[in-house]
Amino acid sequence: MTVTVLTGATGGIGRALAHRLADHQLVLVGRSRASLDALAAELRSAQSLQLDLANVPSLAAALADAGLEQVDALVHCAGIADLGTVEQTSAATWAETMTVNALAPAELTRLLLPQLRAARGAVVFVNSGAGKVVNAGWTAYAASKFALRALADGLREEEAQHGIRVTTVFPGRTATRMQQHVRTQEGGDYDPSAYARAASVAETIALALELPRDAAITELSVRPGPRA
Repeated sequence: MTVTVLTGATGGIGRALAHRLADHQLVLVGRSRASLDALAAELRSAQSLQLDLANVPSLAAALADAGLEQVDALVHCAGIADLGTVEQTSAATWAETMTVNALAPAELTRLLLPQLRAARGAVVFVNSGAGKVVNAGWTAYAASKFALRALADGLREEEAQHGIRVTTVFPGRTATRMQQHVRTQEGGDYDPSAYARAASVAETIALALELPRDAAITELSVRPGPRA
């Protein structure tokens, strides 16, 4: 059975992807043990792995304790978004945003590379439209997503010799709790029907993971479709 490690598993896209990959042996990563356990109970084969991505030095010991001997795929769905202009954004917000959105994925990937190389596996980074274009008020978040894109591009070049496929997915606005939080920060209304469904974004991630081995999706942008 394919073993897939999924960060941000209890969030909107992560939860949708967990259900889409229900035929995998899932390792669900998140901060809340109770939420992870509740999600695992909904799936056929899943285990919880409680990690604090803001505490990067703790990740190595936590993974060692988990004893993950096989990892076929690693999907980075976790992320945070605190908006503000450069003038408004504190050093603490910059540090937390860069840590959770870029540094933690880099460290988790590094720690799991032996298993991924053995499996000739796949790594998927769920990025954002902000990983390509910077808008006013989004600078710190976009910087973290530009860094995540660089991580993916570098990893792809470095690990091709080991047969690891690396994909970046760039979702547009998606109907999730995180999007609701963003709209609150923007001072606007939250209308889920205006955005792509988390399940639709999950389908694109699954496509990258399930593609036959003679091809690879390196980048994929997903935007909300036309409204009826």
